Amino acid sequence: MGSGVPPPLSLPLRDGVSASCIALPDGPWTSLLDFLTARFPQQGRSVWAARIAQGLVLDASGRPVAHAEPYRAHGHVYYYRSLDAEPRIPFEEVVLHQDEDLVVVDKPHFLPVVPSGRYLQETLLVRLRRRLGLDDLAPLHRIDRETAGLVLFSVRPASRSAYHALFREHRIRKRYEAIAPWRADLPLPLTRSSRIGPGPHFMQLAETDGRANAWTHIRLLERAGRLARYELEPVSGHRHQLRVHLMALGIPIVGDTIYPRLLPEGSDDPDRPLQLLARQVDFIDPLSGLPRRFTSARRLALAQAGLSADGPARSPG
Repeated sequence: MGSGVPPPLSLPLRDGVSASCIALPDGPWTSLLDFLTARFPQQGRSVWAARIAQGLVLDASGRPVAHAEPYRAHGHVYYYRSLDAEPRIPFEEVVLHQDEDLVVVDKPHFLPVVPSGRYLQETLLVRLRRRLGLDDLAPLHRIDRETAGLVLFSVRPASRSAYHALFREHRIRKRYEAIAPWRADLPLPLTRSSRIGPGPHFMQLAETDGRANAWTHIRLLERAGRLARYELEPVSGHRHQLRVHLMALGIPIVGDTIYPRLLPEGSDDPDRPLQLLARQVDFIDPLSGLPRRFTSARRLALAQAGLSADGPARSPG
């Protein structure tokens, strides 16, 4: 979404995908097509021309724009994304719970939660909107594409803020499991507290100097040889927090393609997923006042993770 506050406009979904909105700044462009081509050079002029011809670019009133639409600064336009030949992600989500306000889903590894980059239809949000027929469905939080496990969705905008407050005010208990190397000299259980900031690559984060902004409780669940299964309970919700904290402890999660080494895009191996699972959530429902607990049916297996860890080393590039 572009900068600025878009005007209130409700547009229908197209194949489960919402329209994106972008603000139109001051600039030298003569036509809207010129602006879109300059703003999104990776798409190319021909792609934007085709989208306009297909009625996928709309003005602030929801009217499809013309090919020669003049550029008007300080307004907004909406557009629908589309991807050619988007590959199917061959893993399925499982709906664990659905009521009029809340949907709880058990996400597989490799499936993104929301559209981004090269993922559009093959995202958890779009799959669920199409499958359940819920146009207003929205995620209450996110987990990484490589992570499996629980994701909570809001069904109705009217009750959404009450559920968002659970996360914002840290009134929801989230427990993860991870398989990582065993360190005999690491005293467990422990709480890792540190400041997480930018890392050496824009895809990576790292512990940095300064006041702590991330806390994770870590305890041992079981050990088999040189690997162990850990329970991780994040107190804060920083991006990549669990991956960064375990890496900093010298026990990077098995199957991680970002930490400690960033592998090239496309390094996914279906047989060697990231061994990180969003296992369980507990909270007091803000609408009913009743306690709720949801648990993933997925499991991390030490024996299988050991085979992954012992597999051939991957080249960093």
